[in-house]
Amino acid sequence: MIRAVGLATLLAAAPLAAAAHSLVVFASVDCEAVTVEAKFSNGKVAQKGEVRVLDGENSLLTTLQLESDGTARVPLSSVDHSQGLVIEVDTGGHDNYWIVTPEDIARKCGS
Repeated sequence: MIRAVGLATLLAAAPLAAAAHSLVVFASVDCEAVTVEAKFSNGKVAQKGEVRVLDGENSLLTTLQLESDGTARVPLSSVDHSQGLVIEVDTGGHDNYWIVTPEDIARKCGS
């Protein structure tokens, strides 16, 4: 009987674990701006969320909102990117980050 209850509990909880998903954050540089993209691991775009841009020493530089297409654009001229950038995205229930190194920026800008 105990095994049957345990098995029933496991089978009931299994769909919940399968439904879990995480936030995937990606940032790319084109020498003028950093484009941030956020979506869930199931492929669905994160339509709302806060994007925090921090410098290499974790000091907050600016905060933006995700657009409805799951993106945000950070002009490089608006932030001190000399030590790289940490891009954090928080959708309220999920969060993740991407690191843009000074080398990433230099490589895209031909420096």
